[in-house]
Amino acid sequence: MQWRLDSWRDLPILQQPVYEDKSRLESVEKRLSALPPLVFAGEAESLKAELAKVCSGEAFLLQGGDCAESFNNFSANNIRDMFKVLLQMAVVLTFAGGKPIVKVGRVAGQFAKPRSSDVEKQGEKTLPSYRGDIINGFEFTQSARTPDPNRMIDAYYQSASTLNLLRAFARGGMADLHQVHKWNLGFLKKQEIGEKYEEIATKLTQALEFMQACGVTSENTPTLKQTTFYTSHEALLLPYEQAMTRIDSLSGEWYDCSAHMLWIGERTRGLDDAHVHFLSGVKNPIGVKVGPNATADDVKNLAAALNPQNEAGRLNVIIRMGAEKIGDKLPNILKELKKEGLNIVYSIDPMHGNTFQASNGYKTRAFDKILSEVRSFFEIHYSEGTHPGGIHLEMTGQDVTECTGGAFGLSEAELTSRYETQCDPRLNADQALELAFLVADFLNKKTKQ
Repeated sequence: MQWRLDSWRDLPILQQPVYEDKSRLESVEKRLSALPPLVFAGEAESLKAELAKVCSGEAFLLQGGDCAESFNNFSANNIRDMFKVLLQMAVVLTFAGGKPIVKVGRVAGQFAKPRSSDVEKQGEKTLPSYRGDIINGFEFTQSARTPDPNRMIDAYYQSASTLNLLRAFARGGMADLHQVHKWNLGFLKKQEIGEKYEEIATKLTQALEFMQACGVTSENTPTLKQTTFYTSHEALLLPYEQAMTRIDSLSGEWYDCSAHMLWIGERTRGLDDAHVHFLSGVKNPIGVKVGPNATADDVKNLAAALNPQNEAGRLNVIIRMGAEKIGDKLPNILKELKKEGLNIVYSIDPMHGNTFQASNGYKTRAFDKILSEVRSFFEIHYSEGTHPGGIHLEMTGQDVTECTGGAFGLSEAELTSRYETQCDPRLNADQALELAFLVADFLNKKTKQ
């Protein structure tokens, strides 16, 4: 089918809400399409160029953020803390791997969530499932769970405010390398943290002191106090994505201006379905999540649909197979795809395949399983001679208690303390930074080979 801005509407589509008032939906779409873009084409192309370096092993992708952004929890402090922990992780990874880190947040648009069921039952009451604040409300009432198109307008303005603050943080001094390293030292002072973390921190301290002794400071070298930060989200709600898609005045090409990178989920990656078709027509970098049932042919066909020109930096295949399955599934996929010469960024989402229900009923993820899948991802790539390009995490800058384990030994009983997610369990700030130190070990081992 020839691509048009609205041609996806003629194809099968999954994971979409049912809006009762179609005229109201059309009015919202029209209003959105007249609002300024959130990002512009040049930024998306810059990200694509950076991801091309990831594709060739010259850089590493760090992508992370909330499972789903919330209208109620929207605050400058939450944005700052997420940005802060991602910077901390990036500094550790940059130093260990000796490569630039491409920083992409799941932020400023990550509102819609796929669900395993269209309905949720509590007691004798059955209502539509919560699909994210851009669609309906979390409260278990008929009015909250009824999809409301006006929520797309609220999501747009919250995304615009978030982007404004992120750009200020990235350029206004908060990204100063020396300051970020001081935050890491605060993490390392906690008594549960061992020598393996301190070793990297000590070496980084020495490197910064050496640079300063040579006259390289934040005052005379702007790159030490500024950074580039990109945004991404799952392009699930296609009426919103269509309304935010614009023609670039310089190239004449279509770009989805709701984020720099968009991805397609495991549930909506059907080759002949609406989501793959829609994103095949925009020029942003595109991700696609791949679970344990995927085959090499599945990935080859998706690459042909989403990246027919085999452009480096265009396609990010996000592996999400689970710690128990990745060892059986991923090697054969990499073997086959390596023969094809496809330009693909491979990253690992170690969160979704490792979810389970704790004994107290809380949905959670175990840190050791997350780490195990990450370790397998690196080892398999190194064995197959391909590049482990990045990591994709559901995480927060807050001190939540949603994932068990880690250096601080969060137990199932402690999940009740600060379990705040509206969808999936997230790594807290300490667990995310701990994982960065451990990933740094994997990168460091490769640089020494």
